[in-house]
Amino acid sequence: MTAPLKDRRIELRVTSAQKAAIEEAAALQGRSVTDFAAEALTARADEVIQRDRQLRVDAIRFDTFIEVLDRPAQNLDGLRALLTRGSVFVD
Repeated sequence: MTAPLKDRRIELRVTSAQKAAIEEAAALQGRSVTDFAAEALTARADEVIQRDRQLRVDAIRFDTFIEVLDRPAQNLDGLRALLTRGSVFVD
């Protein structure tokens, strides 16, 4: 399997100390600065995206949510008719 084509660039401005630390870390792993930085940035981006997509609630609110889900279904006037009537959109 071939690696995906790297066809985009990201340019960063960093301090001398940051550059030295990045270069040292990449060298310690036997990798290029580009490879090291791309993997680190991608991993951090994935963490931020995942955290944003997670729903977090405390135990009391979660228990209340579960209680509501466990309640028997209710008939809502007109809902069955709304969901069973034909579409107003024509193909």
